[in-house]
Amino acid sequence: MTIESAPGSSGYLDLFPERRISYFGNPYILGLTVVAGIGGLLFGYDTGVISGALLYIKDEFEVVNQSSFLQETIVSMALVGAIVGAASGGWINDAYGRKKATLLADIVFAAGSVVMAAAPDPYVLILGRLLVGLGVGLASVTAPVYIAEASPSEIRGGLVSTNVLMITGGQFLSYLVNLAFTEVPGTWRWMLGVAGIPAVVQFSLMLCLPESPRWLFMKNDKAEAITVLSKIYGIARLEDEIDNLSAAAEEERQRKTTVRYLDVFKSKEIRLAFFAGAGLQAFQQFTGINTVMYYSPTIVQMAGFRSNQLALLLSLIVAAMNAAGTVLGIYLIDHFGRKKLAISSLSGVIVSLCILSVAFFKSSDSSNGLYGWIAVIGLALYIACFSPGMGPVPWTINSEVYPEQYRGICGGMSATVNWVSNLIVAQTFLSIAVALGTGATFLILAGIAVAAVVFVIAFVPETKGLTFVEVEQIWKERAWGSGYNTESLLEQGNDS
Repeated sequence: MTIESAPGSSGYLDLFPERRISYFGNPYILGLTVVAGIGGLLFGYDTGVISGALLYIKDEFEVVNQSSFLQETIVSMALVGAIVGAASGGWINDAYGRKKATLLADIVFAAGSVVMAAAPDPYVLILGRLLVGLGVGLASVTAPVYIAEASPSEIRGGLVSTNVLMITGGQFLSYLVNLAFTEVPGTWRWMLGVAGIPAVVQFSLMLCLPESPRWLFMKNDKAEAITVLSKIYGIARLEDEIDNLSAAAEEERQRKTTVRYLDVFKSKEIRLAFFAGAGLQAFQQFTGINTVMYYSPTIVQMAGFRSNQLALLLSLIVAAMNAAGTVLGIYLIDHFGRKKLAISSLSGVIVSLCILSVAFFKSSDSSNGLYGWIAVIGLALYIACFSPGMGPVPWTINSEVYPEQYRGICGGMSATVNWVSNLIVAQTFLSIAVALGTGATFLILAGIAVAAVVFVIAFVPETKGLTFVEVEQIWKERAWGSGYNTESLLEQGNDS
């Protein structure tokens, strides 16, 4: 078997590790990845910045300080916008392309940032949060797909995970900005307004980048697609990629030209793929990650640290660990594999949530400050376990498991599941913590994490190193049995 005929085989990079290095060293691939990943930066910054800004919004608006519901609404209105942005993002991506979708997301996000910074009351602030959410939701669909479609299969996981690194980097940046503006007049307005800068930067850079080569091919702009692909692959590999895209385009022309939402549920293999992808997105949120990121300063204060500045400083350390863990995840996801990484990550999440639960149960019965520190350690451990695995794996899996003609719409639908789950958690965490206690709330999240482990074992295949065609064959095998003659591919995927 030649190198060119087996680019997705599991042993390919073991035999030729220099090919991985050459791909990662390709400035064109890295440029596409980093610029597209700024969408992740917007996602992460918005997630993190509101946690610190909320402390000062409560100080300025008494009505917010007196209402947990209004606090939750300010946080979660961005998620409402993200749900709408993600739900429409699949269609926008398929109809107009990944590049135009990114440009639109930047415009909407920048507008929302201006509205938030200038908000005269909490209700205009909520409107700004809605606009920002629309941009974030659209970007969350577009960035992973754009990166995946411009990535060699050997390093696709690592490159898509770079988008998650940008998310965690954005969260870390938001805490730095929050800390920097703690003594500046108009504190929270600066915190929220600065969010528009990355959107303007990405918009400017994206104008210079090409459309996704796979999208161009599906839209019959083969000459432009080949021009882009030639900057990614060498001559021998380029021929294989063109052949694969030609076959995919021809297959698509023989099917319905327009894929509708209901079509996702009519095909058994697509249903299985969507169930795995959407389930991972739901469990990513229901295991509590954005509870930690939205409310970490509040959680730190619940643990007994009352100073706003100290709460933000401790939360900054948590965010730094999140970013560092994601860097580790970029390495592990293409070496250790998606499935094993998710299971290992969830196992650590379960332990850390139990530590948090015990710390808060004990702190409610004792004035000993030790339990507050144990809670902070539990938060840090949670991030250290979550960020390398359940941070990047759901987004990577969702960029890989759908056939070409379903990738935009299924990616949008699964991202919508993520944002709906995110909204449920963000809108209910404080209320549940007040009603049941913070310790009991974290114990519930630990139980959900146990269910997530069972889900990954049962329904998520290993896709490490496989081409899009090979992944599609795995779902056909799972849906229809060995009649598709793909036992070797399925075995390869599960054993990687």
